[in-house]
Amino acid sequence: MFKEIKNKYLRYSIIVLFFIIIFFSALQLNFLWLFGYSPSVRDIKAPTLRVGSELYTADGKLIGRYFKENRTPVNYNEIAPSVVQALVATEDVRFYKHWGIDVQAVGRAVVGLGKDGGASTITQQLAKNLYRTRYNKSQGLLIKIPLVRTLIVKLKEWMTAVKLESNYSKNDIITMYLNTVSFGNNTYGIKTASRIYFDKEAKDLSTTDAAMLVGMLKGTTLYNPTKNPAKALERRNVVLAQMNKYKYLSKDSLTELSKEPIKLKEGKMQDGSDGDSYLRAAVAKYLEKWCTDNGYDLYEDGLKIYTTIDSKLQKYAEDAVADQMRILQRRFYSVWGNEDPWYDSEKQKVDYPDRAMKNLPIYALLQKKFPNNPDSVTAYFNKKKRMQIFTYKGDRDTSFSTLDSIRYYGKIMNTGMMTMEPASGKIKVWVGGIDHKFFKYDHVNQSKRQAGSTFKPFAYLTALEQGMSPCDKFTDKPVKIAYQDKGQTKYWEPKNADYSVSYREMSLRWAMAKSVNTITAQVTEKVGWDNVVKYAHECGIDSHLESVPSVSLGSNDVTVYEMVKAYATFMNKGIKTDPILVEKITDQDNNVIDEFKPKTKRVLTEEIAWLMTYMFRGGMEEPEGTSQALWEWPDLFRKNNQIGGKTGTSSDYVDAWYMGLTKDLVTGVWVGCDERTAHFKNGEQGEGSRTALPIFAKFMEKVYLDPSSGYTYGPFPKATVNITRTYNCPSPRIIRDTTSTDSLAVDSTDFTVPETPETVIPVTVEPEVKKEENKTEPVQTPPAATVPLTKKEERELRRKQRQEEKERKKNENNQP
Repeated sequence: MFKEIKNKYLRYSIIVLFFIIIFFSALQLNFLWLFGYSPSVRDIKAPTLRVGSELYTADGKLIGRYFKENRTPVNYNEIAPSVVQALVATEDVRFYKHWGIDVQAVGRAVVGLGKDGGASTITQQLAKNLYRTRYNKSQGLLIKIPLVRTLIVKLKEWMTAVKLESNYSKNDIITMYLNTVSFGNNTYGIKTASRIYFDKEAKDLSTTDAAMLVGMLKGTTLYNPTKNPAKALERRNVVLAQMNKYKYLSKDSLTELSKEPIKLKEGKMQDGSDGDSYLRAAVAKYLEKWCTDNGYDLYEDGLKIYTTIDSKLQKYAEDAVADQMRILQRRFYSVWGNEDPWYDSEKQKVDYPDRAMKNLPIYALLQKKFPNNPDSVTAYFNKKKRMQIFTYKGDRDTSFSTLDSIRYYGKIMNTGMMTMEPASGKIKVWVGGIDHKFFKYDHVNQSKRQAGSTFKPFAYLTALEQGMSPCDKFTDKPVKIAYQDKGQTKYWEPKNADYSVSYREMSLRWAMAKSVNTITAQVTEKVGWDNVVKYAHECGIDSHLESVPSVSLGSNDVTVYEMVKAYATFMNKGIKTDPILVEKITDQDNNVIDEFKPKTKRVLTEEIAWLMTYMFRGGMEEPEGTSQALWEWPDLFRKNNQIGGKTGTSSDYVDAWYMGLTKDLVTGVWVGCDERTAHFKNGEQGEGSRTALPIFAKFMEKVYLDPSSGYTYGPFPKATVNITRTYNCPSPRIIRDTTSTDSLAVDSTDFTVPETPETVIPVTVEPEVKKEENKTEPVQTPPAATVPLTKKEERELRRKQRQEEKERKKNENNQP
């Protein structure tokens, strides 16, 4: 078709133009994957700045960010004019005159072979930064041909620059450039750089500040003011000279400003917005599937994530945790002194540091390197080095070997705490541990520990489901339960916390409140441990539960998250509500992308759920209820406020729990060492009422004393359905034998209940009978009508009484 053009010069020109058009079309379309990716019209009109996502509390406070490139974009009017002037004077003096490609600069670069400077415009640099035209994924098959590769990359940048110029104003282009460019130290964008280097907003930068930041663009490492202050000062003055050359700065100003030193002031983007945290990590995990399903990148798409967390409650919880854990750590050190705290369930000493050392990946490598020289391996782990360690007085620099570090952290106590609204499913508090910087493991949803007596309510729930009532009675007596294990008949004989039995008849409510192991075991045997497992799963426990006779005493490992979810089912009228941590997600312009609602399912009747909340109140209202340590915080009980709860302590005081319930909130707290062989020596030091419960108490006290928290005093909700079971059966008040010694093993407490009408109405008074020798005080026999014992038990009781009477007379005769 070109032959029809008679003028050969015109014909050749058109042929050249034709092939140029074909070439650029192929370049744009990535023909046969030869040229690599080029931004489309859609990409140009909707550019992504790879902005990190921001994490907010429910009340709008920024508490974290997710980013690969630490940047926060700004508008043109939020940038100091001196920044723009310095950039144009230094990087692209004809910026306001060209259309994306500076032909004059290109010609100069070609003639001088690049010796007189490059020809890349600000727009071309933006194209490179914005669309990553030089990244491997942006390059095609021709990448392997060096000169061709360079030509193609440059041509694509030219094409993209022209597209940008045709779609955006000069101010828009320079703003996008300043929002994308790197200033070193994982600092992207002028706003972030202004805050990090000068602790200022971009609009408040001085001329010298602007010149220093623009000067860094030539080499963010070479001209970094924190690493190379002399080079940075020299480069800053070059930029000031350029500003003077192109009439942005007078000669006098240049002379004066060039003499000024660089004045840095390290800053942060916003408090709490630049570091990692348990909550930040938990939200990332929570949104992992959502991002995949919806095609979003949490680290580059500039999302605004609004969590359900209440900033005030979160602070109160963190304060309560810090205060109580400091006390517990001192107690733990005091208990053990210079002695190692690592003992197994058989009371045998455990060489934890040696075991931990051998579990490190480096140990196996050293074993291979020094197969016949164990001393070399030991020497490696004993070599001292400088490191920073966690302390409650702040991070401390010290000289530790690897084994020193293992021993030190093997004695540190940790915690996990979560609070949620049972009706809405919103998580209001999330404390994954004592310090995320040193302890990454989240003790809310990652760590699984034995639940101890906090698991007992599921046995009593099962009893209610099978037709029993809170007033049904069982006797506290020795228990021996047969069960099958791999075809063999075995027997389990649970003991009470103080290794005694009272032979007293107790209602289910009283037994759960007092945390009586023998009665819980009897209830479990009667209802079936398979059914206890079933109802625990129904209420919200997701972990695998071994169906064994001891299941109700908390022999299985569960998370704080699961326990709070399950307990919330009782407070939500029997409706299981999956907790939500994120309420909504918006884009940068606050357009809602998605909103989150909890999944719900009715698993209990309203009557059963209400009866369970009534049972939980027993911890405060029944004689010797294990929640009564809360009376130490009288501010919790103003205005007829009611609190329900359950303490829990696993064997050997390894794990301590408290599950607290109010009319509005359900809170779970776990306390213990990450190393399970480290534990307290007895219940007085390490049971749930003395370790985990105070965290709940201190937290709720702060919440109630703050009228602006939105959570008020008040009783539990009244039943909204007809309660057909008998539940009002006040228990007799116990006169405690203060001369005996309580072993304080699992769920006991020394706190007594103040005589207030809000708690227990005393009906009868009877002394407590203990299975214990050498009493110095006479013990009365409980009325036969209220203690229906078997003949064998009656004989055993009479024998004990005769022995006690004999000992009493002997003591009297020995008195002077």
